[in-house]
Amino acid sequence: MAADNSKKRLLLQGNEAIVYGALAAGCRFFAGYPITPATEISELLSVKLPQAGGTFIQMEDEIASMGAVIGASLAGVKAMTATSGPGFSLIQENLGYACITEVPCVIVNVMRGGPSTGLPTNVAQGDVLMARWGTHGDHPIIVLAVSSVSDCFSITVRAFNLSEKYRVPVIVLSDEIVAHTRECFTLPNVDEVRVVDRIGPNVPPEWYKPYAANNRGVPDMAAFGDGYRHHVTGLVHDERGFPTQQPHEIEPFLMRLHEKITKGFPEIMLSKSYLMADAEICVFAYGCVARSALMAVKNARAQGIKAGLLQLITLFPVPRKEIDAALRQCRVAIVPELNMGQMSREINRINQSGTRIVKYNRIDGQMIAPDEITKQIISVS
Repeated sequence: MAADNSKKRLLLQGNEAIVYGALAAGCRFFAGYPITPATEISELLSVKLPQAGGTFIQMEDEIASMGAVIGASLAGVKAMTATSGPGFSLIQENLGYACITEVPCVIVNVMRGGPSTGLPTNVAQGDVLMARWGTHGDHPIIVLAVSSVSDCFSITVRAFNLSEKYRVPVIVLSDEIVAHTRECFTLPNVDEVRVVDRIGPNVPPEWYKPYAANNRGVPDMAAFGDGYRHHVTGLVHDERGFPTQQPHEIEPFLMRLHEKITKGFPEIMLSKSYLMADAEICVFAYGCVARSALMAVKNARAQGIKAGLLQLITLFPVPRKEIDAALRQCRVAIVPELNMGQMSREINRINQSGTRIVKYNRIDGQMIAPDEITKQIISVS
């Protein structure tokens, strides 16, 4: 087959690849506020979105940014924002609003050192549990992690697709190293990118109930201005969108929010395995650390040690099936993270096989190098 010379091969940062992924997925609205190390996403979208017929707005802060994203999505436009730790903190209240009103949107958090202003230009993975539980109450959320420029493109597309299909906010966790690493990437043609759009109502406006249950658990979503009546509130609401205090309406509504994600587990839970077929020692890693972990596993194999890697892409809902299988297969699991052990808590919770779990953590703003993980593998072999 002849090479397709129409494709563009670019040298991209991770942040830039996120922009191209968002545009390919159909994003046409961005509201945000500049913050290190996510600013390049805003900068490039400020140019690319208007060229694609979209809208870019620099807001006064991240609270307003998230509010604008929700409003744009309710009006029928695929919308996103991008930020880092301190801005991610400000997003949380409106993120909860998006969860209970089932507004599709994508939030990119390029993690840096914390807490508070922390280490603005240094890498960290300290926002993992915040991504799942940062907003209050039991709420549905999908959290995906990227580790390469290719990931930044493809997983951003997937984030939009999952958000639109399940009417749920999706968080993309990047980090300072992935954000600023440059790699060659060939942009796929438009017809090669699978794009999912939300499902609109198929009933007359007078019959429409914006939160009516169906067999998918995901209500059909009309856009504001299309002639369908909406009532949107952060209060628990009935299928018409009006606040309710009726127990027979409250519990089914909240259960539906979670069950729609449960039904999608096979599609939502993503991971990649490397050299796991005969592995006796497994490394669980995500984000930039997965890159070091892969090299460490290859180094260990060169020394005759049967090591493998399970790269976690979906962090929440936790890919329990894949993690459990790896734990049952291996006698030791190593979990390197740029925090004090946030994902290792989840892996420990899943561990029912007595597998020894070893944490390896750095919180000094520096990357975990391949040699550090290799030493851990050798020490438990």
